[in-house]
Amino acid sequence: MRNEKKVWDRFAPMYDRFMKKDMPLYSVIIERIKVCIKKDKNVLEIATGTGTIALGIAECTDAIEAVDLSAEMIAKAKKKAAQQSIDHIHFSVQDAYDLKYEDQSFDYVIITNTLHIMPNPQKALEEIKRVLKKGGYMIAPTFVHAGSKKAALMSKLMSWTGFRAYHKWTQISFCRFIDDYGFDIVQAEILESSFPLVYLVAKVKSS
Repeated sequence: MRNEKKVWDRFAPMYDRFMKKDMPLYSVIIERIKVCIKKDKNVLEIATGTGTIALGIAECTDAIEAVDLSAEMIAKAKKKAAQQSIDHIHFSVQDAYDLKYEDQSFDYVIITNTLHIMPNPQKALEEIKRVLKKGGYMIAPTFVHAGSKKAALMSKLMSWTGFRAYHKWTQISFCRFIDDYGFDIVQAEILESSFPLVYLVAKVKSS
């Protein structure tokens, strides 16, 4: 994922400005996650970016691990946490395909709008299954824009800047993908925004 790291490092200074248009949607996502999270549970956020989700749910739990491939993104997230006097989020640079945590470490793993821009999201799902505790939840809100002409145009424009949507799912095909890689769907609800998004919650299938 070296090329992806370079792209995100380069994009970090303008990331929050770029995401401003999506903040109403992210606010809805944050509120939904906050309903799920229990104070004494361990939380991991993968692909935290500049920490929007982690910082948004900070009041709900005593400890959050938040990781991203980009050192520049993590640096911005740490700065925002310091400005908000939030000291119980541990931000670190990590590869979602090779997480540095023990098996069954977390009650919740959050990965927002990332699986579709990963070359091999299966690898991330395998790592999520590994670090989730038995009975734990994956929360994976994800844009599903297959068949959308607007999304196709936006994807093409973004590809010129170095970003690429490797996977264009519908709600049905995304849920099937998650199911095929070892998760039972607990919730899958479409949230309307500039592009449709599936707010998905899943548990590892029992063997």
